[in-house]
Amino acid sequence: MTGVSRRIGIGAAIARRLAATGTSLFLHSWEPHDADQPWGADSNGAELLVEELTATGARVEHAAADFSEPTAPASILNQAVGVFGHIDILVANHARSSRQNLDQLTCEEIDLSYAVNTRASMLLVKEFARQHSGVTPGRVILMTSGQHRGPIPDELPYIASKGALHQLTISLAAHLAPRNITVNTIDPGATDTGYADDQLRREVIAHEPMGRWGEPDDAARLVSWLTGPDASWVTGQVIVSSGGGP
Repeated sequence: MTGVSRRIGIGAAIARRLAATGTSLFLHSWEPHDADQPWGADSNGAELLVEELTATGARVEHAAADFSEPTAPASILNQAVGVFGHIDILVANHARSSRQNLDQLTCEEIDLSYAVNTRASMLLVKEFARQHSGVTPGRVILMTSGQHRGPIPDELPYIASKGALHQLTISLAAHLAPRNITVNTIDPGATDTGYADDQLRREVIAHEPMGRWGEPDDAARLVSWLTGPDASWVTGQVIVSSGGGP
């Protein structure tokens, strides 16, 4: 599972939910990305999450990697297989976040966003499929955003690279279905992971039919279901889990 750098994030919630079901976990993080963001890094967050989960009896390993490096996705999957012998589930939860509108747009940010959000996710799926034993069903979960449900003009590199994952879902699912691997993508909607200021929080709540932001565990429950046996006939889907909000 990738993108588990902050204990308040969706990745950490998914890790907790899967660990509670007895799933062994190999977690990926890249703290320097959060350190460059307005919300800041959760210092040693991934290591502390590993301690938290192993204290419950779960088997959890961790490695850091910069997914802007082309070889990083295969390296992470190889490490996971080296530790556990095989892998059954890939949750590509990582994301590079950037705020650039059309006037601010730079080639460098476009390339970095596609490298981390799109290229790394595709290479992770490729390596997962290569390494998957086929003995048990495989599950791939990708994460998109809300770019297909409304305009997000101030985050163009981010939504372009996340939109690509949305469009890839059905084709990846078709390619991997004969190998008994499902591929689905989740749009978790506005989720309270500590990045929003007071103004943004008010703006989002004003449009939320249920009167609240999404919580990380909302996405985690869906991921847990999609990785389990009850979702074996669900593939190629982009699932919005947003409480009915825009």
